[in-house]
Amino acid sequence: MERTEIEAAVEAILFASGEPVPVKRLCAALDLARPAVERALQDLRDHCAFERRGIRLAQMEDSWQLCSAPEYGDAVHRALEVRKPAKLSQPALEALTIIAYYQPTTRAYVDQIRGVDSSYTMSLLLNRDLIEECGRLQVPGRPRLYRTTKQFLRAFHLNSLEDLPELETLGEPENEVQMRLDDQGEIVEEAETE
Repeated sequence: MERTEIEAAVEAILFASGEPVPVKRLCAALDLARPAVERALQDLRDHCAFERRGIRLAQMEDSWQLCSAPEYGDAVHRALEVRKPAKLSQPALEALTIIAYYQPTTRAYVDQIRGVDSSYTMSLLLNRDLIEECGRLQVPGRPRLYRTTKQFLRAFHLNSLEDLPELETLGEPENEVQMRLDDQGEIVEEAETE
């Protein structure tokens, strides 16, 4: 396959899918090695941006998806009469931040950090597909563990969780404290060692 053919085939697959497609699946579908497919993806992304087309190629971890260009978002919303999604409340943003930085984590951990019950907030985040259940903690009661989803990455324009900004620490630099969840699901503070 020629390079332009590979790029066109990748574009057709991503368009037909409508969902993020892992690179591995593209390689299998096209019977090509990963470097050739990744080069086609990069070329397609560059062409869409350079030509200021109405579509863009978005990367989310190891998956790729075609989406509308952000600058045409208002026109797309008006044309499709799509209601603008409601903004997240401050409590929802707090809970989502805790989950994003400490995932996988339990609702009890989120409650403990926030100091309030987060049941409603967690159900809101689940309904908006920003978080998902990803197992159970192996302690008595087996509380559910939660993590962020690909929709979270899309909504906040992140390629992966590594793109999250550094978490600011509280306290004096020489007395920084790291928190983690112990085997019983309790918060444990550890003094940072140098």
